[in-house]
Amino acid sequence: MLEIRDLHVGYGRSLVLYDVSVTVPSGGVAAILGHNGAGKSTLLRATLGLLRPRSGTITFDGEDITTMPTYQRVRRGLAYVPQGQQSFGDLTARENLQLVADTRKDGTTRLDEALDLFPALSSLLGRRAGLLSGGQRQQLAIARALITGPRLLLLDEPTEGIQPSVVTEIEDAIVALTDSGEMSVLLVEQHVGFALGAADAYYVVESGRVVDSGGGGVDAEDHVRAAMAI
Repeated sequence: MLEIRDLHVGYGRSLVLYDVSVTVPSGGVAAILGHNGAGKSTLLRATLGLLRPRSGTITFDGEDITTMPTYQRVRRGLAYVPQGQQSFGDLTARENLQLVADTRKDGTTRLDEALDLFPALSSLLGRRAGLLSGGQRQQLAIARALITGPRLLLLDEPTEGIQPSVVTEIEDAIVALTDSGEMSVLLVEQHVGFALGAADAYYVVESGRVVDSGGGGVDAEDHVRAAMAI
């Protein structure tokens, strides 16, 4: 699905990522783990085309997209949910979703499918997004991205600052989406248990380099915590 090879990425004259290689399996989840400032979000931004690599390649479904502009990557099926439960706070939850649904012929169907994954949102559609809890806004942000029908979903710290019950709902949604085989996920996360529970593969990033990697699953948790020194 996605192959990132020998990627070097920076801001201005400063490099942030050094020789990073990551594979996201088709219909699976790859988790990028690491502390704040390790370069995890930079990797997502480079994958989406918001940052141009100094060197290395990004291949999506066999096509080299390394220099492709962001809008073309989106058209090919990439969707990005940035850190911070972002939404249009003055609009209702329904209006947030409808903005995306109206751009697609199958938008109504996609909207209903997204609400099926996050049923708690159905009772909140008339509420302004700015009045929702952090967990509800995160579900709204993910649902909005799913309406675009992505083949690869980029999630940046989806569990940050939200309650455990919503973390479980988000994990269940990720597993349900990838089990269908129609979508893959590149997940940036600090919550080790959540990430490994959802992931087929993990990569630990420290100071811009991949320092450990392996298969996902909760059995890897002790090893990953040791690699992250937590």
